[in-house]
Amino acid sequence: MRDVAVIGVGLNKWGELWEMSLREIFVDAALKAMDDAGVDKIDSLYVGSMSPGLFVGQEHLASMLADYLGQCPIPAARVESACASGGLAFRTGWMEVALGLSDVVMVSGVEKMLDVDGGAATYTLATAADQEYEGYNGATFPGLYAMIANAYAKKYKIPADKFRQQLSAVTVKNHANGFLNSNAQFRMKLTMEDTFKSTMVADPLRLYDCSPITDGAAACILAPIELAKKKFKNHPIVAVIGTGAATDTIALHDREDLTYLKSTEIAAKHAYKMANIDDPVKQIQLAEVHDCFTIAEICTTEALGFFAKGKGGEAALSGATARDGKMPINTSGGLKSKGHPVGATGIAQVIEIVQQLRGEAGERQLKKAKVGLTQNMGGSGGSAIVHILKSM
Repeated sequence: MRDVAVIGVGLNKWGELWEMSLREIFVDAALKAMDDAGVDKIDSLYVGSMSPGLFVGQEHLASMLADYLGQCPIPAARVESACASGGLAFRTGWMEVALGLSDVVMVSGVEKMLDVDGGAATYTLATAADQEYEGYNGATFPGLYAMIANAYAKKYKIPADKFRQQLSAVTVKNHANGFLNSNAQFRMKLTMEDTFKSTMVADPLRLYDCSPITDGAAACILAPIELAKKKFKNHPIVAVIGTGAATDTIALHDREDLTYLKSTEIAAKHAYKMANIDDPVKQIQLAEVHDCFTIAEICTTEALGFFAKGKGGEAALSGATARDGKMPINTSGGLKSKGHPVGATGIAQVIEIVQQLRGEAGERQLKKAKVGLTQNMGGSGGSAIVHILKSM
């Protein structure tokens, strides 16, 4: 297989994009990625999108977006794995380049979620859970992640006030990072006190424990490294050195341990093996992880092997996951602050890592970032995608 590089990235400002259609949001990000790569033609297109049919009534998305990007008749496909759709689109495009089927491939994600009201958005997102068991009984994702949080606190015997502080530490840290990201949906700093007082959603998760509903798109351009060295010299080359994917039971009641994200652990093991990483804490300098809820970030950092089981919350509270900590997590602001247009999230995670490895992250820039990781997750962990990138 050929080694693959990310040669272009494009992201628009996320939030309530009332004045733009889904296709316009996508084309805006896609053109930015093509401009960044210095290309006006791509060989194929992959679009991560969870549910455009329910959010805006549009299916058959890939051909429509290839058309409005001016790239017909290239092959194009929509990729769906709930909130991990973007991450899986990236992996699918990586395969096409690595196998030598195409040289210049766009991997992207888009979702326009705010054209429907809150009830319809909640229903649409809940289709990523087990409808016959979880949905039928009224469980939505805030409720499912609240069950994970309660199980976590009970298993590790964490007092309620201490657990509240651990969850809040994730929120405060990610909003501090997102405050420095001009593309973030909610650029506002929050204090621990703010999170303590926010509205209860599903005990123990409060409003500021939950990621928002968002309109947005993101795109990357992939090419073989050898071609990138010859033709794409505008930026330092960032290589994809590892990728892994895994699944788990979609319903929480079928899992051996509610508090552990097995799909993330297995996806990471595959990616670590490909990237020759045997000590992720020492060999990886930052990570973008799927903080759809604060408890999700805590559980993810444990499944990735950054912290021991039951210690992810303590790590967040101690500052270990801050930009100046030993393992910076979600320097972009994460889903919590940057936003969560579900199909685009996995691509935007890659963009943050690429910008950090290029030294283009502005006020969020880390001093010695050479290797970064992304973890994108579908549902409550029914699917997970992990990528590892390295500056060359």
